[in-house]
Amino acid sequence: MFKNLLLPLGISIFLGVCQPLSAAESAIIKYHIFQGSVSVSELKQLSETGELAPALAAQLKMANQKPEEFRKILNRRVAVDAVFLSKFLNSFFGESLLDYATEIVHTPNRTASRQALRGALVTSAINDNEIQIIEVLANYPTSEVHVDGNRLLDLINQIESVLKKMPRLPF
Repeated sequence: MFKNLLLPLGISIFLGVCQPLSAAESAIIKYHIFQGSVSVSELKQLSETGELAPALAAQLKMANQKPEEFRKILNRRVAVDAVFLSKFLNSFFGESLLDYATEIVHTPNRTASRQALRGALVTSAINDNEIQIIEVLANYPTSEVHVDGNRLLDLINQIESVLKKMPRLPF
């Protein structure tokens, strides 16, 4: 009898761990002195189809950002094994990277930003062993995520560089 209960319970727990309990609904994106709120669904629409919602188009124009360049940033892929990423981000070096990254992507009040970003990054890598900014934003575990748009591309480059240089440490 217990064997019949263990498999569904194990699958339910695994699926619960792999899916964020809550996800970001909006992103506050800051470019220089301009700061604006955009829904994550509008960012996903741009990412997936290239179509711009009017509000997002206006915000990108005010920030002097080209929609196609912003779309490339959202869709940039960084290959990484999800298990390795999780172990790495819980190491001294990974926490240092997260400290840098949370200056760019953080919670509204900047508390627990390291944990929130770690969770979003690992969740983003679980299904396909890749990280994309759009997935990280969608998987961010607070209803709102703050992003420094000026430094977002630098962050992606830094993450990719660090992960490529890291030897496969036996965590």
